[in-house]
Amino acid sequence: MKLLILQHERVEHAGAFRDYLTEDGHSWDTVHLNEGEPLPSLDGYDALWVMGGPMDVWQEDEYMWLAAEKAFIKDAVEVRGMPYFGLCLGHQLLAEALGGTVGPSDTPEIGVLDVQLTEVGASGILLDGLPERFAALQWHSAEIKTMPAGASCLATSPECAVQAMSWGPRAYSLQFHLEIEADTVDNWKNIPAYKDALINALGDDGAQKLGHACAAQMDAFATMSERVYINWLQTSAAARVA
Repeated sequence: MKLLILQHERVEHAGAFRDYLTEDGHSWDTVHLNEGEPLPSLDGYDALWVMGGPMDVWQEDEYMWLAAEKAFIKDAVEVRGMPYFGLCLGHQLLAEALGGTVGPSDTPEIGVLDVQLTEVGASGILLDGLPERFAALQWHSAEIKTMPAGASCLATSPECAVQAMSWGPRAYSLQFHLEIEADTVDNWKNIPAYKDALINALGDDGAQKLGHACAAQMDAFATMSERVYINWLQTSAAARVA
């Protein structure tokens, strides 16, 4: 497969998923929207991945490319029927692009926190093989408020109703992070918006606390991220046949 990956920060990339893609011989092109790189034609790509970022989906006046990105996602998923995988901001952008709504979290989630599979998620493909309840890295202050028509919630948490979402047979997204690498927290803590959220939630030593919490879960993160990757490949193959 040849993937197109949209990024909103250099250091907020596909993480451990890059290793799995490389091992399986897949290739990808990356567009750094926050650096002014233009959206390319979708022709020639087999799937679209959209990563996280510190901006909010409603900040179109400040980030002029956000409106175009939403239209791009809508075209990819709804018009072209391309397989899609979104993480964090990419999860929220999918919802808005297809007619859902996103707003500020009532309670921001910052830390390694539990996620619970819904009945739909437990019986579906993307999260198959994951525990009914598991810990994941959360670092967000916005959330999906209403899902688009035709979407299903695959996972939830007490502070965020839609932790994972599917739309039709081809589009999947996660609010949480499993793709963590050893340097993820060190890299993300230097993004101003993330640094502020981290200090507000966990105190001045929040980066150290979060780093230790992630380190304790690295083996579990690796096992679950690889399983999600394999499951996503199955959904993308089915979508391309459909």
